[in-house]
Amino acid sequence: MNLPNPLIPGFNPDPSCVLVDGTYYLVTSSFEYLPGLPIYRSTDFVTWEHIGNVATREEQAGIGHSPAGAGVWAPTIRHHKGRFHVIVSVTASPRGCVVFTADDPAGPWSDGISIDGIVGIDPDLAWDETGAAYVTYSALELDGVKQVGFHGIRQARVDLDAGKVLEEPRSLWSGTGLAAPEAPHLYRRDGYWYLFIAEGGTGSGHSVSVARGRSLKGPFEGAPDNPVLSASGRHLPVQCTGHADLVPGPHGTDVLVLLGTRQAGAASPLGRETYVTAVEWADGWPQPAPVDLRPRPEPVDEHFGFTDDRALTDPGWLAVGRIPAEVASGGERPGHLTIRATSGGIDAFRPDFVGRRQRHLKSLFETTIDPADGRGGLGLRFSEDFTIALIAERTPSGTGTRVTARACLPTMTQNSAAELADGPVLLRLETDTPPPGTTPWSPNGDLIRLTAVDATGTETRLAEFDGRFWSVETAAPFTGRVVGMFGEHGTVHFSDFRYHGKGLS
Repeated sequence: MNLPNPLIPGFNPDPSCVLVDGTYYLVTSSFEYLPGLPIYRSTDFVTWEHIGNVATREEQAGIGHSPAGAGVWAPTIRHHKGRFHVIVSVTASPRGCVVFTADDPAGPWSDGISIDGIVGIDPDLAWDETGAAYVTYSALELDGVKQVGFHGIRQARVDLDAGKVLEEPRSLWSGTGLAAPEAPHLYRRDGYWYLFIAEGGTGSGHSVSVARGRSLKGPFEGAPDNPVLSASGRHLPVQCTGHADLVPGPHGTDVLVLLGTRQAGAASPLGRETYVTAVEWADGWPQPAPVDLRPRPEPVDEHFGFTDDRALTDPGWLAVGRIPAEVASGGERPGHLTIRATSGGIDAFRPDFVGRRQRHLKSLFETTIDPADGRGGLGLRFSEDFTIALIAERTPSGTGTRVTARACLPTMTQNSAAELADGPVLLRLETDTPPPGTTPWSPNGDLIRLTAVDATGTETRLAEFDGRFWSVETAAPFTGRVVGMFGEHGTVHFSDFRYHGKGLS
């Protein structure tokens, strides 16, 4: 199987996929970011287009006050009687377990109906032979993001229109005894219902296990060789493989879409990405192949010029806890995107920040900022506690531009600054793989370089950082790097934004 891997690169965890009339639709988690629940479409399982997002308004997700790492977790996408359904748990939010529906997965999607009585995460949606709907989920009880109880894998019949549980939730097969049984998905095949789950936690022990039974309600018998897929303890290029969804593949055989991480040195800077692996069946049990790493060879170039108020219509833009259009606007100054700083810089709880996912280990982000009326710049965010920023502002004398490189960790902030010529300044953030000779066991991560180019064309390198501190292992286990423009004080204007991902990385 020569499909590209990662299938959907960058911060795209917890994938779920459905095949409808020859077209694949895939959704991933989005946590505290909006718009939420990105939808990708493909007809060949190779080329994927980001066609929209399920939650395009804060009211749909209710994450205005959700902390980093909470919010929109682990969706499932399914198609039933001509309608698409996405079911998801929204943590640290009054929304809870929510079902969204749409006739077209590109949107618009419904406001969503919360299902009272489903207390947990990672909900799956399935219909039995009579058309009755069932939600199967991991019964993790949370107070905000703090675990207060756990009851394994559970299931209940539900009324999707009324948002009600119609029976007392029952306990199902909850794995082999590894930690954190979660991410259940049900499928009917050859007279059996198969229950796939994740075990071992979402880190290095992440695994896929499976059971089967004659009824959707169980009882379920575990596979003799569980877990059927895991990278734990193996020197494989893709680690943390789990949270899998089964779908018919493009060549007539089944595949699993699942999450995984790839390393740059000792760290995974891009977060949990969407991968794919082939599945063979033997004696009625699935046998997934190990997950290979096959990055796409072609480079990716994206350039956004901000000439009108439609500057942020591309579905790949993200903001924290609110939609990008509430943070930035086009048209206020001709040819520019304007950000008015009201919340603080990129390290604020709800920063005035709009960005895009980093999708390559070798990447370049650039923007040109006019800081005449304020202070702001180009920043990398893993969470509000783990950020990197290039900050531009007028010098106190008003005769030049000061650019500061700032790296923030929970216990440390490092600054370095330079004074450049007056006027707009190009800010550049580059990432690169570790130096030659670095092994996966070396204590280094990728390299992050910060550069400024002033109005005269003079280029100044301000800082270089070890990227392991802005990675899954150190910063935030659930999300990934998002890089973009922010305001820190007053009003700042940006004339363009560029992303370049370099080929095989």
